Amino acid sequence: MSQPQSTATPEQPEQYVLTLSCPDKQGIVHAVSSYLFMTGCNIEDSQQFGDHDTGLFFMRVHFSAGAPVTVEKLRASFAAVGDSFHMDWQIHRANERMRVILMVSRFGHCLNDLLFRTRIGALPVEIVAVVSNHTDFEELVSSYGIPFHHIPVTRDTKAEAEARLLELVRNEGVELVVLARYMQVISDELCKVLSGRIINIHHSFLPSFKGAKPYHQAHARGVKLIGATAHYVTAELDEGPIIEQEVERVGHEVTPEQLVAVGRDVECQALARAVKWHSEHRVLLNGHRTVVFA
Repeated sequence: MSQPQSTATPEQPEQYVLTLSCPDKQGIVHAVSSYLFMTGCNIEDSQQFGDHDTGLFFMRVHFSAGAPVTVEKLRASFAAVGDSFHMDWQIHRANERMRVILMVSRFGHCLNDLLFRTRIGALPVEIVAVVSNHTDFEELVSSYGIPFHHIPVTRDTKAEAEARLLELVRNEGVELVVLARYMQVISDELCKVLSGRIINIHHSFLPSFKGAKPYHQAHARGVKLIGATAHYVTAELDEGPIIEQEVERVGHEVTPEQLVAVGRDVECQALARAVKWHSEHRVLLNGHRTVVFA
């Protein structure tokens, strides 16, 4: 896919986001800020975190630059700074919407929420397709003018289904896959290919109440908090790095059906925030954890 040209003008400079992680040592912030100054850029916002447990340093810088600076030139010239500190770094246009595929089965609340938030501009993403192993939400998706792909999954066709998904990811230049209550286990191979680029929403605080009817399990245990966890998908089922969690307090009088309704709301909230933060390049992986510059 061709890269869009810079739209920067003297009145409206282009906006960029630099994210990085590296071994913590003196001089990182100075090197980054000096580079941006020498390149004619202006820092709009900067956040940083040094993890004493892992010895790693994390940073997110939102900056602006006028023409003739381009993202390609920035990436080429920053490479020397990145190499000198052994950085894992990226530079993105801040106003470039991330291309996303949503996946869903037969629970449509998260799908509906993400579609609506994207339409009203609350999420900086472009949903290029919705993939489902059922056809329940084909009409809903079509009403948004988004392609719907029905890819059935059985034990015998799982590999073929995942191959079709990866083909779609490649052809559409997809940067993020969101499991919006997609009720299929992702293979280890697919987890590796999409590492750091696939987000799931899980009912409850992990690893509580796994399996069927989680809210009925919660009701039977008399829980006082209903939770949801948005996390990156890894080969370890429902144990990937956590991006966001949401809770709602409930009383003894609520029914299992009411818990389900509350659960739907917190799932939507947690997943929407995780997608937004990821698409704004606010989430950096830190081993089994994340650093979120929200």
